[in-house]
Amino acid sequence: MTTRPPGSLAPDTAPPAGGQPPEQAGLRAGLKNRHLSMIAIGGVIGAGLFVGSASGIAAAGPGILVSYVLVGALVVFVMRMLGEMAAANPSSGSFSAYADRALGRWAGFSIGWLYWFFWVVVLAVEATAGAVILEGWVPAVPQWAWALIVMVVLTATNLASVGSFGEFEFWFAGIKVVAISGFIVLGGLAIFGVLPGSDHAATGFGNLTEHGGFLPNGPGTILTGILLVVFSFMGSEIVTLAAGEAPDARRAVAKATRSVIWRVGVFYVGSILVVVSLLPWNDPSIEKHGSYVAALDSIGIPHAGQIMNVVVLTAVLSCLNSGLYTASRMAFSLGQRGDAPQAFVRTNSRGVPQAAILASVAFGFVAVVFNYLWKDTVFQFLLNSSGAVALFVWLVICFSQLRMRGIILRESPEKLVVRMWLFPYLTWATIAMISFVLVYMLTDDSEGGGRSQVLLSVLVAALVIGISLVRDRIRANGTNSNKDAVAPR
Repeated sequence: MTTRPPGSLAPDTAPPAGGQPPEQAGLRAGLKNRHLSMIAIGGVIGAGLFVGSASGIAAAGPGILVSYVLVGALVVFVMRMLGEMAAANPSSGSFSAYADRALGRWAGFSIGWLYWFFWVVVLAVEATAGAVILEGWVPAVPQWAWALIVMVVLTATNLASVGSFGEFEFWFAGIKVVAISGFIVLGGLAIFGVLPGSDHAATGFGNLTEHGGFLPNGPGTILTGILLVVFSFMGSEIVTLAAGEAPDARRAVAKATRSVIWRVGVFYVGSILVVVSLLPWNDPSIEKHGSYVAALDSIGIPHAGQIMNVVVLTAVLSCLNSGLYTASRMAFSLGQRGDAPQAFVRTNSRGVPQAAILASVAFGFVAVVFNYLWKDTVFQFLLNSSGAVALFVWLVICFSQLRMRGIILRESPEKLVVRMWLFPYLTWATIAMISFVLVYMLTDDSEGGGRSQVLLSVLVAALVIGISLVRDRIRANGTNSNKDAVAPR
């Protein structure tokens, strides 16, 4: 296995003709610009937005808007840093590859495998969530069978070609975008009493302050709200992995990075603003039916519950599709760097890393079985031990960007087409914000809450880092032994 000097921006070998990075030599640029554009827009909209916002509203009242703004700002900053590195050097390993170069082999190995672990656990969660909805529509098919069907179909999609993944994700993301946009437009008209055919009284923005104030449960609930909503933003970084299989990766990454502000502002903050403006924050229907269903019911939209079930199912399938793609491409990148079995690097005639996909989905299938057989023990452990990994990923992105900025300026300054604002001060401020969230999670001692997630995630991270360090030591000793064996006597 070849090695590169620490901190080197340049890839291991010279790029092939056509400008495609050598790291992508086995993959094909099968994603079209419209695929990447929709992945960038819809990737930030997870199922957590639809199903998790009610608990945040119940905890913080209208002040949940501040929680969404703060977490949204965090995502914007992290994506800006990641975009800076990805636009300079598109890679299927994204932040794992950058951590490898900026912080050391141990960092790239550790965060790559942790991220893979995070997504294969998510596969089980989302497959089960989708199966629950589908069983409600077709009770004759048991829930486990629906989970199996969903996993098999999306595995086949990913195995077919990267283009088929992109096409599925284009339509999944498109449905989410249309649904949220329509919700905001209809809700906005109802707020001001101009929605045709609706008997909803115009409320303006009075509901933001008329029921105990903007922060009815105190300012501390903003922090509680952050813990409840932060995980609904996970997945925004997927576009930087997918960009490695696009014909014009640098341009796609730069475009996606620059548009993340309005995407977060419109889809997250905008839609939640509609909910808390249409209904009093303490309306029991929000927790009973979900925030979006309650809002649609209040303005007289028929079959609101079923409409939202379709949207949530689409979000779940989108998350499954993207999760399998992301896990397999991370495994592919780890294999290229010698940190995973070499079988993961081999691609079939369609440029698809078949072994990496099958290995990822196999763990996902096993996790689905755990979810049915040992939901409160084994599966809960998997869930908690991966719960804070996404925040670890964000931290690694920040620290990598601190080092990579200098490397890019030294070796290829012309590639710095996206720049983090107020560098390095805003990078350090983002590190402080993420660290604060992790520390604050330790105060949540509820069952399966923030404390158990952080502690178990730290335990798993320490285990992976330990394996990496031992592995590097063994390799170093082996290299030294080989040198001694061939040294002249």
